[in-house]
Amino acid sequence: MRVVTTAQTQELDVQPTPLALLLLGREADPRSERGVECPGDLPSPSDPDLVERARAAKEKLGSKVFVLGHHYQRDEVIQFADVTGDSFKLARDAAARPEAEYIVFCGVHFMAESADILTSDDQKVVLPDLAAGCSMADMATAEQVAECWDVLTDAGIAEQVVPVSYMNSSADIKAFTGKHGGTICTSSNAQRALEWAFEQGEKVLFLPDQHLGRNTAVRDMGMTLEDCVLYNPHKPNGGLTAEQLRDAKMILWRGHCSVHGRFSVDSVNDVRARIPGVNVLVHPECKHEVVEAADYVGSTEYIIKALEAAPAGSKWAIGTELNLVRRLANRFASEDKEVVFLDKTVCFCSTMNRIDLPHLVWTLESLAEGNLVNRIEVDRETEQFAKLALERMLALP
Repeated sequence: MRVVTTAQTQELDVQPTPLALLLLGREADPRSERGVECPGDLPSPSDPDLVERARAAKEKLGSKVFVLGHHYQRDEVIQFADVTGDSFKLARDAAARPEAEYIVFCGVHFMAESADILTSDDQKVVLPDLAAGCSMADMATAEQVAECWDVLTDAGIAEQVVPVSYMNSSADIKAFTGKHGGTICTSSNAQRALEWAFEQGEKVLFLPDQHLGRNTAVRDMGMTLEDCVLYNPHKPNGGLTAEQLRDAKMILWRGHCSVHGRFSVDSVNDVRARIPGVNVLVHPECKHEVVEAADYVGSTEYIIKALEAAPAGSKWAIGTELNLVRRLANRFASEDKEVVFLDKTVCFCSTMNRIDLPHLVWTLESLAEGNLVNRIEVDRETEQFAKLALERMLALP
């Protein structure tokens, strides 16, 4: 493979693409989930005073700051969270704390956007590291989805299609959904959202996670795999014919979670062989064949509640992000519940793990000194339509 240097590109009059510059950390794209380098001088990860510094800065800020910690965050960060939960729960918790001037969201970019949409104009949402994005949310851009809608229009079915977008999507995608009469869903209420959508139209465009859409439609709503088609934004017309689009009930976007997509049927078979009597519990972002092979399927909150209700002595293999699984294993060890990670390969969410203690300390100390850093702010028009889609979800029975 030939490597072309910057000097060579100038000589050849070849300019690096915006994406290439972005990945090199030399450009910023505020409308992308991909982050850029964090400004400011971070404290060293080896600083023995980090915990005390975070505690002191948070104490100085008092009620002015509200720290949200997603379930997939590191323990070193979670210890400073005022509340923990999944992305939507945390965004709602933030909206319920109007006295907090600063919302520090220890999660990823789309979560902070949702918090900004739901909180008041006086509140400022901060993401400790702008590089904390989400690969799944990146798999559906506003331009790609607009092009998809043109394809549906050309096929003569756009008026029959209701978009349903997973919470794990950018504000732009949520706004598109709101503009086109659709709703947002979480992994907990995806079935209710789809039932509502099919009351409004004949077909659903589900994005960006194909697996949650497919699993909900087939496993929970009795559709068949043939009722689902996969729209690939990198192929002309999504790689589908007009006839395929007209015949489909579920038009699934070709997106997935890089963590949950790693689990396989082999993982399930292997853990059953190693741990007799084990209960396999997976997230619905896993592949359809993995969900079919599991004993239980549910959202992050469902997983936590299932383990809370499990009898002493029970054994569980969990197919979700490793930080949460490890935390649950430690929590329930004293109750004689064995909790293991479904796969043999260790797999953290790499972007979620960008929020570490040095970034949190830097954020809190900056805010305590009166310096607003890493604010996530959604523009007015995008916020208007994204909020409309979110409100439709909140109104679901």
